[in-house]
This record gives sequence, structure tokens and C-alpha cells, in this order.
Amino acid sequence: MSADFKKIFGIVIIILCILSAYMIRTKLYTNDNCDQAKIDTAGISKNEMKFSKDLKLEDWAVQVKKKFDGITIHLSFSDHPSTKAFKIMGGEFEKMTGIRLNWDIMDENSLKDKQFIDFYGNKTYDVVMIDGFWLSEYANKKAIVPIYDFINSDMTPVWYDYNDIIPAYRNGIGKFNNVIYGIPIAGETRVVGYRKDLFQKYAKEPPKTMQEMLELAKFFNNKEDGVYGIAMRAKQGVPFASGFMTIMYNFGGRILDEKTGRPTMNEPGTIDAMNFYIELLKYSPPDVSLYTHEESMRAFASGKTAMWFDATGLIPLLSDPRKCVVSDKINYTIPPKGPGGDAAALAGWNIGIPQSSRNKDAAWIFIAYMTSKLKSDEYVRNSGIPVRTSVYQNKELIKTNPSYPVQLESLKIANSLVDRGISWIPSSPKLGVILENCVGYYGSLALNGKISPQEACLKAQEKIEEIIK
Repeated sequence: MSADFKKIFGIVIIILCILSAYMIRTKLYTNDNCDQAKIDTAGISKNEMKFSKDLKLEDWAVQVKKKFDGITIHLSFSDHPSTKAFKIMGGEFEKMTGIRLNWDIMDENSLKDKQFIDFYGNKTYDVVMIDGFWLSEYANKKAIVPIYDFINSDMTPVWYDYNDIIPAYRNGIGKFNNVIYGIPIAGETRVVGYRKDLFQKYAKEPPKTMQEMLELAKFFNNKEDGVYGIAMRAKQGVPFASGFMTIMYNFGGRILDEKTGRPTMNEPGTIDAMNFYIELLKYSPPDVSLYTHEESMRAFASGKTAMWFDATGLIPLLSDPRKCVVSDKINYTIPPKGPGGDAAALAGWNIGIPQSSRNKDAAWIFIAYMTSKLKSDEYVRNSGIPVRTSVYQNKELIKTNPSYPVQLESLKIANSLVDRGISWIPSSPKLGVILENCVGYYGSLALNGKISPQEACLKAQEKIEEIIK
């Protein structure tokens, strides 16, 4: 081996050693950084928002605040007792979650129009309050989003408990075409209120059938000075239609066919129901043709009628001696059975999320908190209208509203309609017009003797057919 070759070989060895050392050092440096990266990643993982269905309220709120702190959501609500309850609860919600609430509260008559203006205009609303009668229209127009995925997401803790909401409300006012669009917040059915002092005085039992109710209305009408048989809704338009629907399903009647959407006002059961309703209203106060739910309630509260058949949401007013002179003389019973079997009314309010909302997740956080089982007692104590089974079975709350067991029984009957494939609120985007201008208009003409009950049904049938063409 020559001296030059040895010299070159030595230089190569030195270079290889240097490269080797560099590579080892680089590898160690890289490994160190990889390990550090793992540590850093683990640290981020621990600190980033991570929902779990098992989180307690306080831990859930911590995770919510990490993601939504500082966000403002805009709420469109009716001036309603349940809105009052949400506002009272809103302060704690804002403090716990960091989500700010901007309330837009208005009269029920303005609510729907203003919401649709916003949906197609400013697009500011994130949570909207929706009458159960409107839900089919909102869903059909894709104004609100389905919320099944929200209910089942990790953002929704176990203490929310969707299934605790009474089945009649879940199925009857919160769904359209079997898709969940709304969370019920203020449900109601209808029951018969009766003057127990008068019934005891004349040895009468509360009605179990529609025929018994008619006979009792006849019996008590003018039995005592200034006392009539029954108070119900009968003002022209939606109030008359709503009152009629209170008894219609018990005769096997319907306004629309559930499957085809075609009108069914000309069917025998519907005509029989109209005949019965017009006859029953003969034993009401003379001004019954002006009665909405408010006038009907006032007539009963002032002692003018022996019976009252209307919404359970009004019972707290009838239990208040400042508003009802017979508050200590009232009992309640479930809707009487008719020739078509058992049926009970189902109505109320939902809250939902507009398609146009820019803060859908934060909107759901608000809904999950406010409508949860965990917060349901607080909600009701702050004047909210109950929608949960656990509330109706709460012994302490029953003391404040002894009608809860009767209401719950009526709601079970209402859900039996749903089980039979019948929605108490007919599913039609044109329902408002149908009730106002067809059923409620012609029914009112029959009440005032201008046409017969059968003619009212047949004319309503023709008008509805024109509307839904």
C-alpha cells in the first residue's frame, strides 16, 4: 500500500467518523424532540376540549367554556311563561358556559313572521321558539335543522335524558315525518275541569263519555242563577277549529288524511263531531261565539260554568285564588270517551335550530342545558310548563299542582293517537290557513245558525281541496 493511498484512506476514515458522529447526534436530537413532541401532544390532549356523556354539569360546563367562551347566540322567543323561566336560568348558564344570550322576545302573533324574515334576511337567530302547529311548515321549508345527531352527540350528557320527555310530546309535537326537529318546552293536553261543589250538591259524577258530558252540560245550564253548562273555545277562525278538534278525534273524525294529506271533513266521524260540538255549545254562555282560550278560562274562573274543557297550560291560573273565584272548588278528569274511542289533545311549543344559524353547536348547548332533566324542576318552579315524565311524577311538585296525575293520564291517551298513526296536529304546511279559513270559518257559521253542521263540514272540504291543489 503506497503512502498516498494510506493518506487518502485515513482521510476517508476521519470523514466517515465525523459523519457517523453527526448522524448519531442528529438521531438522538430527533428522538429527544419526538419524545418532547409526545409530551407536548399529550399536554395538548389533556387541555383541549373533550366532551363525554358521563361528565357532570360542572365538568361539562368547563369543556363548553373552553370552546364557546365569548360567543353570543341570538334567541327568538314568544312572551310566554316558559320564556320567563329560561331568562331566569339564563344568568347561571352564561356564567357557567361563557355563552352570551341575546333575547328577542315578542308577542306570539308577530313571532312566526319575524322569524321567517330573519331566516331569509339577516340570518341572526340561533335558537327559535316554534308552536307545534307550525313545525310541519318550518320543516317542509327547511327553515330548521333535524336535531337527532345533536341529541346523540358527545356534547349531550346523560343528565339530559331525551327519553324522559313525555312520549306524546316527543312524537306528537317535536317530529315531522318521524324526524326530530324540535325539543318540546311547553306542552299541553286538554282535560275537563268541573265544579266539584256543584257536582256534589246534585249528586253528579264527572263525565266518562261524550254523551254524559252533553247531558251534564244540559243539566247544569241555568240550574243555578248565572251558571251555564260548559265553557269552550268557539270564536270564528282558529279558536273554533281548536275547540272542535278537542272532541273531534273522539268521534273518529279527522281534518286531513295522515297518509295522503287529502281533506276528510266529509267523512261521517267528522260530521258527527261537528253536530255534537254545535249541540254542546248550546249549553255555554250566550257570548261563547267570542271565546278564545282566554275567555273560556275566564268564564269558568268567574263561576259562570259548571264545566270547562280546555288546555292544561291554563290550570295554574285556575289554581290562583287571585284570578279564579272558584279555585278551591275545581277538580279535573280525563277527556271523555266518544264513539270513536279515547283521544286527547296535544299541543305546545318547541325550540329548534334554524338552518341559517352560524352557531349551531352553541345553540344546542343552550338547548341541552335549559331543557335537560337535570334542570327540569328548576325550570318548572320558575314558571316553565312541564314536558317531562319525571316532573309529572315529582311528589313535591304534585303538591303545587294536584292535576298532574290527570294530565299525565290524558297525555298517555294522547300518545295512543300517535301510536295509531294519527297526529292531533294535522301535518300540513298550510294548516294555519285550513284552520282559520275553512274549519274555523264554516264551523262558526254553523254555530250562529247560518248553515247546518253538515254543510259546514262539506263547505270546509271544498275549500281545503282548493287550498292544497
